[in-house]
Amino acid sequence: MKTAVVTDSTAYIPKELLEKFHIHMIPLSVIFQNETYQEEVDLGPTEFYAEVRERGVLPTTSQPPIGKFVELFEKLSADYDAVISIHLSSGISGTYQGSVTAGSMVDGLKVYSFDSEISCMVQGFYVLQAAKMADAGSSPEFIMARLNEMRDSVKAYFMVDDLDHLQRGGRLSSAQALIGSLLQVKPLLHFEDKKIVPFEKIRTRKRAMKRIVELLEADVKAAGEASEFRAAIIHANREEEALEWKSELEAQFPNVEFMISYFGAVIGTHLGEGAMGMGWVKK
Repeated sequence: MKTAVVTDSTAYIPKELLEKFHIHMIPLSVIFQNETYQEEVDLGPTEFYAEVRERGVLPTTSQPPIGKFVELFEKLSADYDAVISIHLSSGISGTYQGSVTAGSMVDGLKVYSFDSEISCMVQGFYVLQAAKMADAGSSPEFIMARLNEMRDSVKAYFMVDDLDHLQRGGRLSSAQALIGSLLQVKPLLHFEDKKIVPFEKIRTRKRAMKRIVELLEADVKAAGEASEFRAAIIHANREEEALEWKSELEAQFPNVEFMISYFGAVIGTHLGEGAMGMGWVKK
């Protein structure tokens, strides 16, 4: 059985990896007034943050039309027997449900949709795992079992400079945003039950980053010396800061493979420029 792997643009997987592992990507969109841009196709992260600064207004975001999924799945049905379709958390987007619906509309192709319950490069960890297994000839059932197994060690924490973006986009309650603004805190956020919720309230950016490192350290120690992890430092137009952090962390955690990723246009719309986070998974 030949299995294809599909994801959406919010995994922010570098183009060279998409090509190397034959991963198919469906873009979400950002809309500035009447202008629609497909992220990672029409608009990269650097251009996005520049556009926001120039316009002085945040765009809205849009999930892919079901027709886009149907079109891709029908095309894949000519060469594949099955598809593993991995998407950002269903608690913040209807993209996963679009994959499920489209999968039921296409004949001659078995579609296995997977809700990552998260986003960004941590979602990408699931995608890359699935793609490597598909290339090695693993069955879709075996791949799905491995993805579900990965959930136990997947963690991600992030902070934002301004909670208003999350609140305006409906990804965080008004009360939570108000509390954060009044106290001038840099709350540490994470995904819980598929939604973005506060993890801890922390006063400064430096302390928030230090706390993320403590959480990583706790997981690495609990797993034992023989265990290896993969981690992604994720930034919203703060590459230099991310690179410095990576250099520090590599010296501290020799058994963790670090990479740099970013919050692209869709997720950046809700987090705002300056957001910083890290996610990891046990190899």
